[in-house]
Amino acid sequence: METLGNLLSFVRSAEAGSFSAAARRLGLTPAAVSRNVAQLEANLGVRLFQRSTRKLTLTEAGERFLANVGSGLESVQAAIADVAGNAGEPSGLLRLSAAPGFARDFLLPLMPEFLKQYPAVTPEWHVDNRQVDLIADGFDAAIGGGIELAQGVVARAIAPAHLILVASREYLSAHQRIRHIEELSTLDHLAMRSVQTGKVRSWMLQGPDGQRAPLELTPRLLVNDPQALCQCARLGLGVALLAVPDVLPYLQDGTLERVLPGWHVDAGQIYLYFSSQKLLPAKTRAFVDFLVGQAREDGWAALFDARA
Repeated sequence: METLGNLLSFVRSAEAGSFSAAARRLGLTPAAVSRNVAQLEANLGVRLFQRSTRKLTLTEAGERFLANVGSGLESVQAAIADVAGNAGEPSGLLRLSAAPGFARDFLLPLMPEFLKQYPAVTPEWHVDNRQVDLIADGFDAAIGGGIELAQGVVARAIAPAHLILVASREYLSAHQRIRHIEELSTLDHLAMRSVQTGKVRSWMLQGPDGQRAPLELTPRLLVNDPQALCQCARLGLGVALLAVPDVLPYLQDGTLERVLPGWHVDAGQIYLYFSSQKLLPAKTRAFVDFLVGQAREDGWAALFDARA
């Protein structure tokens, strides 16, 4: 009979594509994970991975074994986590990922109530603009958009992801206010270069009556961080396209104003990502239910809607 440790080491290594990534998720050393997988292969009498200096690749036998054991192992592990400690009460380290601005303004302010309700849970926030790999990086949940839905991950929409054009009140006072999309090129354009691709992304603006127009302007200034882009707009350097949550506090205090208020970019949804296990660990289930409830109570769907 194989040990749970050997099976977990195999499944996590297959999901992550490396012993090192699997080790981070399991809280083991890469050598220990490699040893567990080697022991499993020896016991089964088959090679499960093709090993190279760059990555692990499943053999045909490994793919069949993963398909047969993966879902059952997740259920066993979730059941163990659910009943371990405090008779299944939420407890333990909860690893979470979100963008810095959204975490600062909307997620971290929820923590006092969450910690009050679940004192045995220790949230560990990783705030970064990069798109994480929920499984390989060992996160319990992530909030954002554009994360690839790998096997074992589900996404729950919590609010629209709309982007709007903004500029400072001082900048707009010093320039002729525009009324039509064709006049946008008369203003200084601030843009963001993607951290992932290094490119300036092209966007499609949507108008109040369903019109569509590409946002294709020559940038006057470039940054690679949305918070830096927002700061440049606040400093009066020009017009920037930013997500509603990133600029909402400054729209509310009058520091920033919308440019062409009837126009916006629909970038999809802000999602809460978590494991698709039928039996989620109690700490993850508690956080999912808590965040969805708070988003509904605080009216995020309407608050972040650029059409409102």
